Amino acid sequence: MRESLSPANRSFPTLLADEPLSQEKLWRALSLYNLYRLIVAALLTLMAAFFSMQIGLDLATRGVFFWISAAYLMLALFPLLSIALRMPRPGGQLAFQVSLDIAALSTLSYFSGGVQGNLAMLLLVSLAFAGMISRGRITLLYAALASIAMLLEHGYAVLTSGASPGQFFQAGILSLAFFAIAWVAQALSRYAIANERLAFRRGVDLSNMAEANRLMIQDMPDGVLVVDERGSVRQHNPGAERLLGYAFPAARQVGLAECSPLLEAMFAAWRQNKALGHEALRLPVTSQLVRIRFLPVERDGFWGAVLVLEDMQRTQERAQQMKLAALGRLTANIAHEVRNPLSSISYAAELLKEGEHAPAQARLLRIILENAERLNRIVQDVMQVNKRDRLQQEVLDLRVCLPQLVEDFCQTEGASGAVFSLHLAQDCRIMFDRGHFEQVWWNLCRNALRYSKKQPGSIALAVTMTQEGLVQMEVTDDGPAVAPDAEQKLFEPFCTTDANGTGLGLYIARELCEANGAKIGYRQAEAGGACFRVVFGKQVMKGV
Repeated sequence: MRESLSPANRSFPTLLADEPLSQEKLWRALSLYNLYRLIVAALLTLMAAFFSMQIGLDLATRGVFFWISAAYLMLALFPLLSIALRMPRPGGQLAFQVSLDIAALSTLSYFSGGVQGNLAMLLLVSLAFAGMISRGRITLLYAALASIAMLLEHGYAVLTSGASPGQFFQAGILSLAFFAIAWVAQALSRYAIANERLAFRRGVDLSNMAEANRLMIQDMPDGVLVVDERGSVRQHNPGAERLLGYAFPAARQVGLAECSPLLEAMFAAWRQNKALGHEALRLPVTSQLVRIRFLPVERDGFWGAVLVLEDMQRTQERAQQMKLAALGRLTANIAHEVRNPLSSISYAAELLKEGEHAPAQARLLRIILENAERLNRIVQDVMQVNKRDRLQQEVLDLRVCLPQLVEDFCQTEGASGAVFSLHLAQDCRIMFDRGHFEQVWWNLCRNALRYSKKQPGSIALAVTMTQEGLVQMEVTDDGPAVAPDAEQKLFEPFCTTDANGTGLGLYIARELCEANGAKIGYRQAEAGGACFRVVFGKQVMKGV
């Protein structure tokens, strides 16, 4: 899976008191507002200089209107520097700009015909900007200042210029419009910001969900392909590459026909008939047995499907493991129950053997004891399988353990020590359960002794290092090699070619090796005998 800050951990930017906008967006809004003011001031100045007659200015008021517009333009240039320096605070910047607009536009409205001149309508735009970017109820204060300015302007015009008192009604309507536009702009701004935050949270949730889905798909052992309506592969996981035997290029999209013509044909058939699918088939390149499932996807204008390649071999192996686990528990319980009556049979046969018997009876007693002993070995082997999960791993130095084991083995089995030839590497320490290791080694050596020629050097015991730096142990005998048809069943339970064998030795060895993270395998020796190799999964470094 690059370390990055996930969207869920990102904090919202610092906001004003009522949090209408983030700081960066607030400065951007102030820049746009000031740009609007510069354009208005520049247009008013140009109209006063060149189009004064068209806007109803007489000679007495044209000069005053021009200089007020020019002063308004010059004062509108100052916020450019303050906005670039990000000082003073945005609230002060907005208050200065709105107050300047109210003062300048109210004064210009007086010299351009008062309320009838309609120049005061420009204050509606300024109040709308203030409502969108100001903090809370201060917008209503700006609307109140604009209303007072317009009423004072018209009152002064009534006293000095003979304006009609009846136009106070029009001024009042304009003042109400100031309050309305300020309140509506603020409400719309809050609504838009709430939607933006909701969209941001939804985006975070969708991003987290998409990342979780991606991680789940990547870690799935089964193959997953997401294709669109044209059959192009939009997404895949490593399981699909493994099962198909095809490496998807990262630089471009590929179609199903390129990575698997069989899947492309099945996808086309499924599009015609949605009842198809869930077929089990063997893929042509890797010969993997898979079950194909098609899951339709249709959302936000995307139409396609998810192709799930279920690894049937893995499913069968898991079912087999569960079956063997249940069978192991059952056989262990049966072995435990068989042990007591078996001991009684053996003890009774031993008591009968002590007296004088005819040759036929002595032969029958010998058969009873031999088979009782064989059954006892089977019970012991089954009990060993049931102990595979009871691990107590420790550091084992094979240069010390193996010579002692060889000596104990020769004394127990009545074999000569010259039968073994040892070749041990300098550093061959492993992590393994001692009891499990001795059981594995004992089973391999007993098997090798049984089929060897029992001559000096008949059993070669070699411990070496693999190219990956792992310790491996090989037990090789000079007897006949395993028949090719028996190799596949070599490590299965109760598989043996010896009439006196139980068929559980190699099976137990494999189970104990897997429990300790090791692997056991068979190969034919160069001289023609049998060679069993154990590759240990954990090596202990020097000094540990």
